[in-house]
Amino acid sequence: MTFPAWPARNERGAVLPSPVVLLSVVAVILAAVAFVTTRGDEPAERDISATTAAADPTDDASSDGTDAPSEGATTGAPTDTATTEAPAPKPVVRSEHSVVVFNNTAIAGLAGRVSEKVKEAGWTVAAADNWYGTVPATTVYFPKGKKAAAQLLALDLGVARIKPADTDSDMSDTKLTLILTGELD
Repeated sequence: MTFPAWPARNERGAVLPSPVVLLSVVAVILAAVAFVTTRGDEPAERDISATTAAADPTDDASSDGTDAPSEGATTGAPTDTATTEAPAPKPVVRSEHSVVVFNNTAIAGLAGRVSEKVKEAGWTVAAADNWYGTVPATTVYFPKGKKAAAQLLALDLGVARIKPADTDSDMSDTKLTLILTGELD
Protein backbone atom coordinates (compact mmCIF):
# COMPACT_ATOMS: atom_id res chain seq x y z
CA MET A 1 0.00 0.00 0.00
CA THR A 2 1.38 3.30 -1.00
CA PHE A 3 0.37 6.65 0.33
CA PRO A 4 -0.07 9.62 -1.87
CA ALA A 5 2.69 12.15 -1.60
CA TRP A 6 1.68 15.52 -0.23
CA PRO A 7 2.86 18.54 -2.06
CA ALA A 8 5.67 20.44 -0.40
CA ARG A 9 4.50 23.44 1.64
CA ASN A 10 6.46 26.42 0.59
CA GLU A 11 3.71 28.89 1.28
CA ARG A 12 3.39 30.49 4.64
CA GLY A 13 -0.13 31.24 5.77
CA ALA A 14 -1.63 32.91 8.78
CA VAL A 15 -3.28 30.73 11.33
CA LEU A 16 -6.52 32.29 12.47
CA PRO A 17 -7.03 32.18 16.23
CA SER A 18 -10.04 30.46 17.65
CA PRO A 19 -13.22 32.47 18.25
CA VAL A 20 -12.64 32.31 22.01
CA VAL A 21 -9.30 34.07 21.69
CA LEU A 22 -10.81 36.71 19.39
CA LEU A 23 -13.67 37.35 21.81
CA SER A 24 -11.24 37.59 24.72
CA VAL A 25 -9.14 40.18 22.90
CA VAL A 26 -12.25 42.20 22.02
CA ALA A 27 -13.47 42.02 25.64
CA VAL A 28 -10.13 43.27 26.98
CA ILE A 29 -10.11 46.14 24.50
CA LEU A 30 -13.69 47.13 25.39
CA ALA A 31 -12.90 46.96 29.11
CA ALA A 32 -9.88 49.22 28.62
CA VAL A 33 -11.93 51.73 26.62
CA ALA A 34 -14.71 51.68 29.24
CA PHE A 35 -12.19 52.23 32.03
CA VAL A 36 -10.58 55.19 30.32
CA THR A 37 -13.85 56.86 29.33
CA THR A 38 -15.68 56.43 32.64
CA ARG A 39 -12.99 57.49 35.05
CA GLY A 40 -13.12 61.13 35.84
CA ASP A 41 -12.16 63.70 38.38
CA GLU A 42 -13.33 63.07 41.89
CA PRO A 43 -15.95 65.57 43.01
CA ALA A 44 -14.51 68.49 44.88
CA GLU A 45 -14.79 67.96 48.61
CA ARG A 46 -14.41 70.50 51.33
CA ASP A 47 -12.49 69.96 54.54
CA ILE A 48 -14.64 71.04 57.45
CA SER A 49 -12.75 72.14 60.52
CA ALA A 50 -13.24 74.76 63.17
CA THR A 51 -11.44 77.40 61.13
CA THR A 52 -13.18 76.77 57.81
CA ALA A 53 -16.64 76.50 59.38
CA ALA A 54 -16.25 79.88 61.03
CA ALA A 55 -14.88 81.43 57.86
CA ASP A 56 -17.70 80.23 55.59
CA PRO A 57 -18.82 83.40 53.79
CA THR A 58 -22.45 84.43 53.65
CA ASP A 59 -24.12 85.80 50.55
CA ASP A 60 -22.31 88.89 49.33
CA ALA A 61 -24.25 92.12 48.97
CA SER A 62 -22.68 92.77 45.58
CA SER A 63 -23.22 89.46 43.85
CA ASP A 64 -23.35 90.93 40.38
CA GLY A 65 -19.58 91.39 40.32
CA THR A 66 -19.51 95.19 40.75
CA ASP A 67 -17.61 96.49 43.72
CA ALA A 68 -18.38 100.20 43.48
CA PRO A 69 -20.66 102.52 41.55
CA SER A 70 -19.40 103.52 38.11
CA GLU A 71 -17.66 106.83 37.62
CA GLY A 72 -19.99 109.76 37.36
CA ALA A 73 -22.77 108.01 39.27
CA THR A 74 -24.04 109.94 42.22
CA THR A 75 -24.96 108.33 45.45
CA GLY A 76 -27.36 110.18 47.67
CA ALA A 77 -25.73 109.48 51.02
CA PRO A 78 -22.64 107.62 52.05
CA THR A 79 -23.40 103.95 52.52
CA ASP A 80 -22.89 102.36 55.88
CA THR A 81 -21.34 98.90 55.63
CA ALA A 82 -23.27 97.69 58.66
CA THR A 83 -26.61 98.25 56.91
CA THR A 84 -25.61 96.48 53.69
CA GLU A 85 -24.41 93.25 55.35
CA ALA A 86 -26.68 90.26 55.47
CA PRO A 87 -28.17 89.49 58.86
CA ALA A 88 -26.35 86.93 60.97
CA PRO A 89 -27.65 83.38 60.51
CA LYS A 90 -29.77 81.88 63.27
CA PRO A 91 -27.77 79.81 65.72
CA VAL A 92 -28.23 76.06 65.39
CA VAL A 93 -30.18 74.45 68.22
CA ARG A 94 -28.93 70.88 68.37
CA SER A 95 -32.07 69.38 69.91
CA GLU A 96 -34.20 70.66 67.01
CA HIS A 97 -32.33 68.52 64.46
CA SER A 98 -32.64 64.75 64.11
CA VAL A 99 -29.70 62.59 63.12
CA VAL A 100 -29.76 59.16 61.48
CA VAL A 101 -26.58 57.17 62.19
CA PHE A 102 -25.43 54.41 59.84
CA ASN A 103 -22.61 51.90 60.30
CA ASN A 104 -20.70 51.23 57.06
CA THR A 105 -18.10 48.95 58.69
CA ALA A 106 -17.80 45.41 59.97
CA ILE A 107 -17.54 46.75 63.55
CA ALA A 108 -20.56 45.41 65.42
CA GLY A 109 -22.53 48.00 67.40
CA LEU A 110 -20.66 51.03 66.08
CA ALA A 111 -23.80 52.96 65.09
CA GLY A 112 -25.28 52.40 68.57
CA ARG A 113 -22.14 53.62 70.35
CA VAL A 114 -21.84 56.69 68.16
CA SER A 115 -25.56 57.39 68.61
CA GLU A 116 -24.90 57.73 72.35
CA LYS A 117 -22.12 60.27 71.61
CA VAL A 118 -24.52 62.17 69.35
CA LYS A 119 -27.15 62.26 72.13
CA GLU A 120 -24.55 63.39 74.68
CA ALA A 121 -23.67 66.30 72.39
CA GLY A 122 -27.33 67.42 72.51
CA TRP A 123 -28.62 66.10 69.17
CA THR A 124 -31.76 64.00 68.68
CA VAL A 125 -31.05 60.54 67.26
CA ALA A 126 -33.86 59.34 64.98
CA ALA A 127 -32.41 55.91 64.14
CA ALA A 128 -29.25 53.81 64.00
CA ASP A 129 -28.73 51.06 61.43
CA ASN A 130 -26.28 49.55 58.95
CA TRP A 131 -25.46 51.22 55.62
CA TYR A 132 -24.90 49.08 52.56
CA GLY A 133 -22.94 51.00 49.98
CA THR A 134 -19.59 52.63 49.45
CA VAL A 135 -18.60 55.77 51.33
CA PRO A 136 -14.91 56.83 51.19
CA ALA A 137 -14.79 58.40 54.67
CA THR A 138 -17.02 59.10 57.65
CA THR A 139 -19.41 61.75 56.38
CA VAL A 140 -22.26 63.95 57.59
CA TYR A 141 -24.84 64.34 54.82
CA PHE A 142 -27.29 67.21 55.04
CA PRO A 143 -30.64 67.90 53.34
CA LYS A 144 -31.40 71.23 51.75
CA GLY A 145 -31.30 74.08 54.26
CA LYS A 146 -29.41 72.21 57.00
CA LYS A 147 -25.79 72.84 56.07
CA ALA A 148 -25.04 74.85 59.23
CA ALA A 149 -26.43 72.05 61.40
CA ALA A 150 -24.29 69.51 59.50
CA GLN A 151 -21.19 71.62 60.06
CA LEU A 152 -21.91 71.84 63.78
CA LEU A 153 -22.54 68.07 64.05
CA ALA A 154 -19.29 67.42 62.17
CA LEU A 155 -17.42 69.71 64.56
CA ASP A 156 -19.02 68.07 67.61
CA LEU A 157 -17.96 64.59 66.48
CA GLY A 158 -14.63 65.43 64.81
CA VAL A 159 -15.87 64.46 61.35
CA ALA A 160 -13.93 66.17 58.56
CA ARG A 161 -16.31 65.53 55.66
CA ILE A 162 -19.80 66.91 54.94
CA LYS A 163 -21.76 66.56 51.71
CA PRO A 164 -25.28 67.33 50.47
CA ALA A 165 -27.63 64.37 50.99
CA ASP A 166 -28.30 62.07 48.08
CA THR A 167 -32.07 61.83 48.33
CA ASP A 168 -32.15 59.22 45.54
CA SER A 169 -30.56 56.77 47.99
CA ASP A 170 -31.80 55.86 51.46
CA MET A 171 -30.70 59.20 52.91
CA SER A 172 -33.31 61.33 54.61
CA ASP A 173 -34.46 64.53 52.98
CA THR A 174 -35.36 66.04 56.37
CA LYS A 175 -32.75 64.68 58.80
CA LEU A 176 -28.97 64.79 59.01
CA THR A 177 -27.37 61.48 57.98
CA LEU A 178 -24.12 60.32 59.57
CA ILE A 179 -22.40 57.40 57.80
CA LEU A 180 -19.50 55.87 59.73
CA THR A 181 -16.54 54.22 58.01
CA GLY A 182 -14.55 53.68 61.20
CA GLU A 183 -14.31 54.53 64.88
CA LEU A 184 -14.51 58.21 65.80
CA ASP A 185 -11.49 59.68 67.54
